[in-house]
Amino acid sequence: MTKNVIKDVVIVGGGTAGWISAAVIQRLLGATVSVNLIESEDIGTVGVGEATIPPITLLNNMLGIDEKAFIRETNATMKLAIRFENWRVNGEQYYHTFGAPGKSFAFCQFHHYFKRAQQLGLEDSLWDYDLNYLACEAGKFAHIASPDPIIEMPYAYHFDASLYARFLRKKCEQMGVTRTEGIITSVQQNADSGYIDSVTLKDGKKISGDLFVDCSGFRGLLIQQTLNTGYEDWSHWLPCDRAVAMPSERHEKTSPFTRSIAHTAGWQWRIPLQHRNGNGLVYSSHHYTDDQALDILSSNLETAPIGDPKYIHFRTGRRRKQWHKNVIAVGLSGGFLEPLESTSIHLIQSAVVRLVHLFPHDGIKQKQIEEYNKQSQMEFEQIRDFIILHYHVNERNDSQFWKDVRNMEVPESLMHKIELFTASGNLFRAQNDLFLESSWLQVLMGQGVKAGDYHPLANGMSEKKLFELMASIKKIKNEPVGKLASHDDFLREYCRLQRP
Repeated sequence: MTKNVIKDVVIVGGGTAGWISAAVIQRLLGATVSVNLIESEDIGTVGVGEATIPPITLLNNMLGIDEKAFIRETNATMKLAIRFENWRVNGEQYYHTFGAPGKSFAFCQFHHYFKRAQQLGLEDSLWDYDLNYLACEAGKFAHIASPDPIIEMPYAYHFDASLYARFLRKKCEQMGVTRTEGIITSVQQNADSGYIDSVTLKDGKKISGDLFVDCSGFRGLLIQQTLNTGYEDWSHWLPCDRAVAMPSERHEKTSPFTRSIAHTAGWQWRIPLQHRNGNGLVYSSHHYTDDQALDILSSNLETAPIGDPKYIHFRTGRRRKQWHKNVIAVGLSGGFLEPLESTSIHLIQSAVVRLVHLFPHDGIKQKQIEEYNKQSQMEFEQIRDFIILHYHVNERNDSQFWKDVRNMEVPESLMHKIELFTASGNLFRAQNDLFLESSWLQVLMGQGVKAGDYHPLANGMSEKKLFELMASIKKIKNEPVGKLASHDDFLREYCRLQRP
């Protein structure tokens, strides 16, 4: 261990990763450490992480962010789900919502009752019992405060990532974070320990620190270029390695969900913001040239483009050590998982929260590093498995890409989950898995995987009582929808917006 008390935290890089890191550390540890963020206006950021998942609301609340101000200043809209189109077969769609179909029962999940009811002739879909889905289909949104979890409607946001970074920067500087403008030209390491002592800027200024947070993006200035921690490549499971993004004009009506539209060798995102749509195509360079990818994206825009295309090259995987010596990699410097399930910003959030939990205030201890890396690896692998599931379980025969991912060997951890569900209908959430059983259930069933059986507890009521239960739950889920405002009306009234 190092015996130096951690007093000076230096964050290398701005953007969403840098400013989330600065905000969390300053908010929670600002009484004992100083936070200095180095960034350059001359270095761009990826900036396409525009869709989020519900834990973002916890982050904003912890930072004391007023939701109305946040929505106004980031051009945010509300997000209840992702709609997956053409993933199992062409022309079919399903939702992965943030809600849970049905209701919770002790010892026996709702889908077991649903499976039994289906076998007895129920013709409803699973999503008919999901309030988030019903609100998505109606184009509605509201904050629902109820003591009954059956009518909870969890949500997240779509927002302009560059505006969010700017919003957080303003808040950070108000809280006391120091921002240093400049490009780092060299890194100084301790000759004995190999720890980073300082970084030198283009103008010759030297900035020292006790702990460095690497938010320098794909290049990994500290974690890789300096400390050479290595990279675990997952492209054999997730072969898409490029994306092209291009904004377009907003729709007349703003949907409260993200769209993910599968193509012959990748998928397209559509993210509705107040002022524009975010669009992009994630694709495999072994199947599309950049020009072909741009042509596919351009041909499938629903509104007129309002900006130039932006290409992003990536390699799916993770840094082998996301904390090494006195450097912690946060954001793209720590790894990359394609944004199919909108986890990019969450991985930033969880990385810095994990650092706070394990913060080495009285010197860095190896056991802290090992625990951090263990938890990081587990999180990345669990999200990786969830993303692979969408690709692997498909019935498309229109391209070699889809045949290849269907026939590939997948991680044992994922195979076990699929086989358990197809054998027995059982679903269990792994420890600390970001995705609940309801998320796995929706994607499994949406991709055409059928539960092989249902739990015997579902036989604990008569057929008549079972159908009465299903009808009651369905009625309860549908009742709030008629009272909800349209998504656009909600944004106008809640935030006093001039548009949409």
